[in-house]
Amino acid sequence: MTEEPGLYRNILVALDSSDHANRGMNDAAALAALCDGSITGTHVYAAKMHDLRFRQMEGGLPEQFREEQELERQREVHDDLISRGLSIITDSYLDQAEKCCSGQGIEFARCSLEGKNYRALVNETNSGRHDLLVMGALGLGVIPGNRLGTVCTRVVRRSNIDTLVIKDPLRPLAEGPIAVAVDGSTRSYGGLRTALLLAKAWGVPLHVLAAFDPYYHYVAFNRIAGVLSEEASKVFRFKDQEKLHEEIIDSGLAKIYQGHLAVAEKIAAEYGQEVATLLLDGKPHDAIEKHLHKLKPSLLVVGKLGIHADTELDIGGNAEALLRNVDCAVLLSQREHQPRVDVIAEITTSWTTEALKRMESVPSFAKSMVRMGILRFAQERGHTVVTESIVDQATAQLCPVRAREAMAEIVAAHDAGELGKGRAAMEEMAWTDTALELLQTVAEPSVRDSIQRRAEKKARRDHKHSVEDEHISAFLAGRSVAGDDDEKQSVADDSSLEKATAGGCPFGHQSQVDASAEEEGLTWDSAAMKRLHRVPQGFMRSLTKKRVEAFARRRGEALVTAELLDEKYAEWDAGSAKQSAHLHWDDSAWQRVQQIPEFIRGMVIKEMENCAQQLGLNSVTTEVMAHARDSWSDKGVFHSEAAPQQYLDDGARQE
Repeated sequence: MTEEPGLYRNILVALDSSDHANRGMNDAAALAALCDGSITGTHVYAAKMHDLRFRQMEGGLPEQFREEQELERQREVHDDLISRGLSIITDSYLDQAEKCCSGQGIEFARCSLEGKNYRALVNETNSGRHDLLVMGALGLGVIPGNRLGTVCTRVVRRSNIDTLVIKDPLRPLAEGPIAVAVDGSTRSYGGLRTALLLAKAWGVPLHVLAAFDPYYHYVAFNRIAGVLSEEASKVFRFKDQEKLHEEIIDSGLAKIYQGHLAVAEKIAAEYGQEVATLLLDGKPHDAIEKHLHKLKPSLLVVGKLGIHADTELDIGGNAEALLRNVDCAVLLSQREHQPRVDVIAEITTSWTTEALKRMESVPSFAKSMVRMGILRFAQERGHTVVTESIVDQATAQLCPVRAREAMAEIVAAHDAGELGKGRAAMEEMAWTDTALELLQTVAEPSVRDSIQRRAEKKARRDHKHSVEDEHISAFLAGRSVAGDDDEKQSVADDSSLEKATAGGCPFGHQSQVDASAEEEGLTWDSAAMKRLHRVPQGFMRSLTKKRVEAFARRRGEALVTAELLDEKYAEWDAGSAKQSAHLHWDDSAWQRVQQIPEFIRGMVIKEMENCAQQLGLNSVTTEVMAHARDSWSDKGVFHSEAAPQQYLDDGARQE
């Protein structure tokens, strides 16, 4: 899941008392007011440059100023003017901005910079202290017909954060409407999310535009045809190429860019927003510019780099042309957002008959996970049609050798009907007499069935042909014999992750648990014990109890109280709050993890993603969640930092 960006909290404003800069200051205040943000005002003065220039001009001074004494006096006057005068000017600019902020209750910081104007401003912009730069397109040196100043041009190219350029000093951003251009790039979708938040906050319409050029190839091919020899024309097959473009490529481009708009509508729906979308044809920046002339928005949001940008590019061609030519303010977005795979796939990706046939052989319980992995593989490589060969390539790259072998075994078992045999198929695993006696001590049928399956899985992991005492005892440790009411919930409820974690947290390594188990002497008061019994009996309760007792011993406590439990839970809460999702989660998995108590949810998310990555997957599904849960229960370990192959079976680890 991609983290929600929110609006701008730390805004840097370039000031010079020009009309454009003053409008930028007012708009920055409007943005800061939306999310209790702060503003830093800055002005750059070049004292050293003025001092050097004065010394260069000394040779041209009138005769009366060339006497050494008078020349020294003039130098002192000039030095004082530069050192104090420029500082006073800068302070005046910052005083004006500070007054604007104080009147609106906005936190304001002053930043006086000395040096080459664009370079000093860029250094401050990219210092990591700000998330938005606001500056005027033109400064005090504006002349008629000029649309973009040299300082603005240089800074925009080098800025690493979102940059808002003010083009119309008379029009506030909040007036609306807002326009945003999308081209399928992560920066354009990142800009869309910012535009959605602004449109919602200011209550103004949002227009989403996409533009593609269906004419370029036609012009290029006709120009090529004009210089080809007759023989070369036959080899080139110009007529066939022309037909290819008209019937496939041009219509395909239209479908791709219409898909970008459809994805934008999906993203807007997640924000509860309605947007107007429009597909334009022509040179993208020219088509968008012409439409904006009719729409007259107060703000255009565009990705600083587009879908075809390479790693060394500082600004995209369309973004640069729009920045220079449009009349409204331009927000060059650096924030990135990758829409969910399923959102893009639903709109832009199709499957060939052969690829769908291959998917039929995948068991239903794994089909969703496999499908998402293949779609992500295809989209990362620019494919909009999934073929049988792409399925093969994706499988080869996404699945480790052992995982592919295991999947092949599952598919074979599925085709043979063995996966549907249920209990009968499981009973093929032999049991020793004493192991069976231990199993029969569990009275509740559903609990007994769950323990049987877990014990057989453990035996298979140990490469045993029969279930022995050691395989089942791990799941009976700490349990009451038949008839205990708590027992009826402990393993049966373990099938639900959210119930298994409610009220407790397994944040400990096996070595810590073992050390805790060896110590005795701690007692629990009735309130603490009552709280502990809210955790389902079995693995979760046992591990929670041991971790709390280890915490009590570190604190030098001999009695576990409800207050001590609160402190330990708060510690887990703090650790969990630092975690966030980094992989894609399918909808059902994400909904399930949201039911886990908030104070441990972050750590559970982290471990689920560790499990997916160890299995060679790049998304979390309900199957991954079940696999992780079984591993915690089987091995008594939650944190995988101490066990980097925790979620792989023995066979996979040996490889």
